[in-house]
Amino acid sequence: MAVLIDDAPIDDPVMTTEWFVVARSADLEEGKAIPAKLLGTELVLWRSGDKVMAWRDLCVHRGTRLSIGEVKDGRIICPYHGWNYDKSGKCTHIPAMPDITPPVRARVMAFKAKEQYGFIWVCMGEPKQDIPPFPEWEKNSFRKQIVGPYEFGGSPFRTIENFTDIPHFPFVHPMINGDPSRPDVIGDYDVTLDENGLKMSPIDVWQPYADHRGVPAMTKYHYTIFRPLSAYFAKETGDGNMFCMMLSATPLTEESCLVWLLVAINFGDEVTEEQIIDRQDQVFAQDKWIVESQRPAKIPLDLQDELHLRVDKYSVAYRRWLKDLGLTWGVAS
Repeated sequence: MAVLIDDAPIDDPVMTTEWFVVARSADLEEGKAIPAKLLGTELVLWRSGDKVMAWRDLCVHRGTRLSIGEVKDGRIICPYHGWNYDKSGKCTHIPAMPDITPPVRARVMAFKAKEQYGFIWVCMGEPKQDIPPFPEWEKNSFRKQIVGPYEFGGSPFRTIENFTDIPHFPFVHPMINGDPSRPDVIGDYDVTLDENGLKMSPIDVWQPYADHRGVPAMTKYHYTIFRPLSAYFAKETGDGNMFCMMLSATPLTEESCLVWLLVAINFGDEVTEEQIIDRQDQVFAQDKWIVESQRPAKIPLDLQDELHLRVDKYSVAYRRWLKDLGLTWGVAS
């Protein structure tokens, strides 16, 4: 299905059928409208009762942004001429001509929207799968914390690849996720692909700052890339302690994205929200610098374009998966 990106159609079998985070649920108050962006398209988000709407941020009359309009009685009202749109996207009232039935074409382009894990997710076409899982969400033993977004001026696919790349830890995150004086020697590992995504077998990693308490430990990472732009790890830090995270990258353009994090920990009642956020602020500021430096900015899916070693098995499998899915958007030519 083709959808609009900056008034041009995008027809990509991956990007038009996936769910992407566009905002935190807490940012969208009842009676308010807020702007968002996805795949180059400007969106307006608003609520009618318990339903969240994600539309193209454009009144069909004169192109005004609906996100600066008023939400009232289950309708959104354009600030320019007062056109009223109901939750289906149809214009139901034109104040300057109150006695006419608005034309059929007086309808805003609407997209599918859902709320889960404290986020608003949008799919611009027909979704092939549900929103990716976060296994710790229903577990009361875990504290959950949304972190971000961080704006990356780099490929959303390279951002996912970086998130799942262990060998960069000592060099990009020195004395946090790794120690430059003792870089991890990554042994062989298995990669499997099924209907639940791309999984890496567990890998042991020494970390000077293994969790939010600053404790050094030999950790064990379990990675899964559930969807092309949603990845997850569960990290064992010892004594039954788990530090888990999902990263969801919102593709703004082919060379930029927002990074949203959902963190879950089952330890450290004394660890504050500020400490959780501060750790991720540090780590993802370092990741941002690296991802934005990569050339070409778009991800190469031809494996001959970059040099790959055995240690890169997971990223090679990721690129093959994207190619097999038919991805064309955001790919280096």
